[in-house]
Amino acid sequence: MNRKIIHIDQDCFYAAVEIRDNPRLKGKPVAVGGRPEGRGVLTTANYEARKYGVKSAMPTSQALKLCPQLILAPINFSKYRAESKKIREIFKLFTDKIEPLSLDEAYLDVTNCKQLEGSATLIAKEIRRLIYEKTKLTASAGIAENKFLAKVASDWNKPNGQKTITPSQTLSFATKLPVNKIPGVGKVTTKKMHSLNIKTCADLQKLTIEQLSYHFGSWGLRLYDVCRGIDYREVQSRGKSKSLSVENTYSKDLTSLDVCLSKLPMIYSDFKERLDNYKNNYKISSLFVKIKFYDFTQTTIERSKYKEPSLELFKEIFEEAYYRQAEPVRLIGIGVKFDSPKKRIKTAQLDLF
Repeated sequence: MNRKIIHIDQDCFYAAVEIRDNPRLKGKPVAVGGRPEGRGVLTTANYEARKYGVKSAMPTSQALKLCPQLILAPINFSKYRAESKKIREIFKLFTDKIEPLSLDEAYLDVTNCKQLEGSATLIAKEIRRLIYEKTKLTASAGIAENKFLAKVASDWNKPNGQKTITPSQTLSFATKLPVNKIPGVGKVTTKKMHSLNIKTCADLQKLTIEQLSYHFGSWGLRLYDVCRGIDYREVQSRGKSKSLSVENTYSKDLTSLDVCLSKLPMIYSDFKERLDNYKNNYKISSLFVKIKFYDFTQTTIERSKYKEPSLELFKEIFEEAYYRQAEPVRLIGIGVKFDSPKKRIKTAQLDLF
C-alpha cells in the first residue's frame, strides 16, 4: 500500500514551553528535569545547552558539570499536556489517523486528505504554521511513504524545518543512511555494526536475512527491510492503544511499604486524568502494578479480575507486588490494559507528495 505519512516532532518541546513562558531564558542554555541531588534526570534540553553535550535522559548532575551555567526548570507535565492537546487538535483538521508517540511527537497518515491538493509536503508546512500561530512553538516534520523514513526525515532539518522523501527517492535515501540514524540503533548496536564493518544501510544491504538474524537476532528481518527503506507498519490511531500507565522514579529510594503507599495517591491522580481521555472508547481488561527495586530488579503483577480502577485496588495489588522482595523501591508504576479492538481494513491511494 502506498501511503503519505508525516512525522511531527516538536523542537525541544518542554524547554521551548518554559522559554516561551519566560522570555528572559531565550538564548541561554535551558534544560527541564529533576534536581541534581539524587537521581535527577533531564527530559529535554534546548539547542544552546546541547552545544555543551547536554542531552535528554542525562543525569542532571552530569549535565551541570558539562554546562555549569545551565538553567534547570522543573518538570510541569500538566502544562505540557495542555500544549500537546492544542497541537493534537490541529492534527485533527487534516486527518483522524494520528498515532501519538509522546506529548511532543506523532505520526499522521494524510493519504486520503484532500486539503492543499492532497500534498503531504504542503500539509506538513501548514500544520507547522498553525502550531506556531496557536502556541508560539516550533515543530519539525518528515514526510515519506512510511513511518521509518518519515521519522528519520523529521530530524533532518531541525529545528523548525522539514524534509520530504518522495517514493522515487526512497531506496537511494535509505542506501546512504548511516546505521546510527536508524531508530532503535543505539550506541551498543552501532558499535557492534562498526566492528562488522557495517557503517551505512548500503553495507547492511550486502547481508542476507540469515546473516542479519545471526548477528542481530530477531531484529535481523526488520533491518533487512529498513535498510532498503521498507516499512509496512500502519499509523495506529488511539483506538488501537493496548494499555495506559503512569510511573514515577524517585530521587531517593522509598524505604518501606508505608512510604510507597503514601506516593500512590499522586500517581493515581495523574493516571485518572489521563484515563478520562480514553474511557469512552475503551474497555479495560486488567489492572497492573510495576515496581523497580533499589537494585534495578523489577516485578509486575496484573489482575484481569479487576475491570474498574480505583486507588484501593492499586494499593492492594501494590502490596502483593512489594512483598515479593520487600526491599527499597526506586520506581512505582500503575496502569490498565485494554481489550484488543477489531482490526479495520482501509485502502489508500498515493496522489501527491
